[in-house]
Amino acid sequence: MSVVAHGSSSLTVWTYDWVPGGEGPPRGYVRDLRLRWALEEAGLDYSVRSTPFDERTPAHLARQPFAQVPFLEDGEVTIFESGACLLHLARKSETLMPRDPEGEAETLQWVIAALNSVEMVTVPWWFLKVSGNEDNDLTSWMRKRLDQLGTVLGEREWLAASRFTVADLLMADVLRVPDVRAFSGSPAIEAYVERACARPAFEKAFSDQLAHFAAADSDRNG
Repeated sequence: MSVVAHGSSSLTVWTYDWVPGGEGPPRGYVRDLRLRWALEEAGLDYSVRSTPFDERTPAHLARQPFAQVPFLEDGEVTIFESGACLLHLARKSETLMPRDPEGEAETLQWVIAALNSVEMVTVPWWFLKVSGNEDNDLTSWMRKRLDQLGTVLGEREWLAASRFTVADLLMADVLRVPDVRAFSGSPAIEAYVERACARPAFEKAFSDQLAHFAAADSDRNG
C-alpha cells in the first residue's frame, strides 16, 4: 500500500500498514508521524509506504533490524530510527535546522536532549504505568526531568535559535503522549505542546496518519 503526498519524490517514509486502536492510541502516535511532520514543515515531496504489522518480514528487517517503524528511504540511502531520520531531513531544509553554527549547535543539542534526557525516561515510565506499576521507581526521575524542562520553556517560546526547529518537533512529540502530558502539570510544557500541535504541518501529518490506518481497517474488514 502506498500513499503519495506532494507528488512524486525520492523520499519515502515507511510505516506499518495497520495498527490497532480505532481512533485512539497508538494511532496518532506511531513515530512515522515525526517524519511526516518534518516533511510537511519543510515542504518536501514525499511518499508513504507500508510494511505489514502482523508479520515482520525479511524485507522489513533488512531495512530496520529491530522490525520497528519508521524508516526512511532517500534515493539509495536508507535510514532507521526517527531521530536519525529527522536529522537527515534537517540537512535538507533550513526550516528544520538553521545553517549558522550557533543555531545548528543549539538545534542539535536539543534534538539529542529530547531523545536522551527526556524520552529515555518517559518511555520506560509509561510502559511501567500501563503495565500496572503506576507508582514506579522512575516517577521521581520523570518529575525532575519535566520540572527542569518546564523551567526552560517558561523562559522561551521555542528551544533553539529563537524559532521553531526540528528540536521542537521532536520534543513536542515526546511530550504530547497523553499520560506524559497529564503527569507534567507544567503550564509552560502544556502551552508549548499546544503551540507545536497547532501548527498546520502537525495537523496535516496527524490527520494523514489516522487516515492511513483507517483505510487499512476497511481493507481488513472487507
